[in-house]
Amino acid sequence: MTETGLGSGLPRRRGGPGWAARLAMQPWFHRFCARMPGLRGIARAEGEALFSVVSGFVQSQALLALVELRVLHRLAEGPLSTARLAHLCGLPPERMAVLLQAGAALRLLRRRGEGWGLATRGAAFLTVPGLEAMVRHHPVLYRDLSDPLAFFKGETQPELAGFWPYVFGAGGAADPALAARYSQLMADSQALVAEDTLRLVDFRGIGTLMDVGGGTGAFLQAVGRAHPRIRRRLFDLPAVVAGAGARLGAGVQIIPGSFRDDPLPQGADAISLIRVLYDHADATVMALLRACFDALPPGGRLVISEPMSGGLHPDAATDIYFAIYTLAMQTGRTRSGQEIAAMARAAGFEVLKPARSLRPFVTSALVLARSA
Repeated sequence: MTETGLGSGLPRRRGGPGWAARLAMQPWFHRFCARMPGLRGIARAEGEALFSVVSGFVQSQALLALVELRVLHRLAEGPLSTARLAHLCGLPPERMAVLLQAGAALRLLRRRGEGWGLATRGAAFLTVPGLEAMVRHHPVLYRDLSDPLAFFKGETQPELAGFWPYVFGAGGAADPALAARYSQLMADSQALVAEDTLRLVDFRGIGTLMDVGGGTGAFLQAVGRAHPRIRRRLFDLPAVVAGAGARLGAGVQIIPGSFRDDPLPQGADAISLIRVLYDHADATVMALLRACFDALPPGGRLVISEPMSGGLHPDAATDIYFAIYTLAMQTGRTRSGQEIAAMARAAGFEVLKPARSLRPFVTSALVLARSA
């Protein structure tokens, strides 16, 4: 059954758009808002936000160009003119000017007299671990999304699925070059994840922590600095942990293995899964959670930290970027904290602390305990 709303002449299904959305569908309402002083600013801000969504791809490509040409790095040493930057970057001056203006619109750059300098946001960009590596990695995702309709229909073979071979188990990471590329990207971006996880989770009282799927040990390194008395173990694929010894030193026990193919070692009273679950399908996640349950003693803790969906309150970073990224990987899925908690309960865990986050675009953390 339908009804007509707000004199628009448009049929409306019962239970359809709410009153605010119906108002927003009326051209007369937009004209009214544009004339009213109290509503004019809101209407303008909404219009700018909508156009930002429309132009987002172009913004990200401009950012990629700035990164590949090392414009931010060049300006970190001091202001430079358009002509000088054009010479250093090998671009025609008129095209360099367009890119610099775009960088200023993104608030990464700012004009300094006749030249250009770093804005606060641009300076911060250079200090965020792994951010530049992430941007340089994005062309793979862009190519996968070149035909978004075919992508969402599942009719494409995403390139990202081949970039992350480790998700298929030990055999998928047999290529040392691929394993090294994955490990470096993860290590580069792990610093912020470790920082937020350590602020969200209380690690006091843990005797031995085993980090499962921990790559080359960047998270365990951060744990060691914050809690030097915790004994640490690293469990990951042989091709991945091969480079961990030099990073971690003699204080960490390195155990090569695949959680898809091998049982998890026992003896730890806490296990951490840092950016692991969202790489894998539900069946693999459930098997891993059960393996963690089997490896822990009663009361042992399980720490899960990764970007999580906003669930009933969608989040722009996790429900757009990470959800689509994991979809392109073809093996994983970005889940909400509530969904992960429900899966962990099904594996026998109790929730000690529900999912919390300082910065959802970095990570969210969930703490569970093995029931008796």
